[in-house]
Amino acid sequence: MTNRLLQMSGVVADLLYQVEAVPAVGEEAIVKGFSIAPGGGFNAMVAAKRAGMMVFYGGSIGSGPFAKIIREGLNTEGIPFLRAQDLTRDQGCCTVMIDPQGERTFVASDGAEGHVTAEDLTQISFAEFDWTLLSGYALHYSGSRDALHQRLSADARINNLVFDPSPIIASLPHEVLQTALRRATWISANAREAAVLTGHTDPVAAARALAETSLDDGGTIVRLGEDGCILARPDALHHIPPYRVQAVDTNGAGDTHVGSFIARMARGDTPKEAAIYANVAAALSTTQQGPATAPTQAVVADALNKKEAG
Repeated sequence: MTNRLLQMSGVVADLLYQVEAVPAVGEEAIVKGFSIAPGGGFNAMVAAKRAGMMVFYGGSIGSGPFAKIIREGLNTEGIPFLRAQDLTRDQGCCTVMIDPQGERTFVASDGAEGHVTAEDLTQISFAEFDWTLLSGYALHYSGSRDALHQRLSADARINNLVFDPSPIIASLPHEVLQTALRRATWISANAREAAVLTGHTDPVAAARALAETSLDDGGTIVRLGEDGCILARPDALHHIPPYRVQAVDTNGAGDTHVGSFIARMARGDTPKEAAIYANVAAALSTTQQGPATAPTQAVVADALNKKEAG
């Protein structure tokens, strides 16, 4: 089983604020802690790497203080960067407010990661990778949308494309969104995103609807947070129960789920086995502060063994 993931979703610098409460309009949050760390597409890459996969970053990296944080994060995790550096702009950033229940509220502004040209994409040999991950953010940014849409519309090979619609799914142009859905082997969305895609507020119905359009060897994951996930394929549907933890920070949990699922599929797990692993990894990631807190294989294996024994 081959084992190389290409991440085309952009990496940003997360400005992380631990707050007593998200402020109302005109008010100020009481901040209990602050840090800056790589986020965005970085989180799924870390999860896949820690689940045993070789990971490569095909998005953009700029120049400036935020870009330096991104480069250092990639180097620390041993994730190669495949393209020439953008010397004209810094990396984008995302302000994340995390309340005492671990829920996050955020606002983001793009930078270098939001700019990709057709020429940039010629630097990457897509066919050499066994899995490719793309988020709705990459298709939302006006500076990267056209080049990526052209790539998805072409006949050029893209292996096992996983599409993560992301929270801005409702803002994507219809044609661009439909192209991504047609090319995707797997779709991984949270319940709200699945509802936007299908019009079904019931996540089971939404999962079924999305699975009907998936490729024969793929399917759909609808992530339900603390309620686990729905795994749907054209001929099967499963509710994968959650792994219960006391969450302190849910930032990056969905990304951990996506990256972990891909890695386990690449290593030969069945979709159901991969979804079980992803549920545990995502849950464990919420027990630590920070966006890229995916557990290692050993930690997940220990949790699974304890769950079975219990």
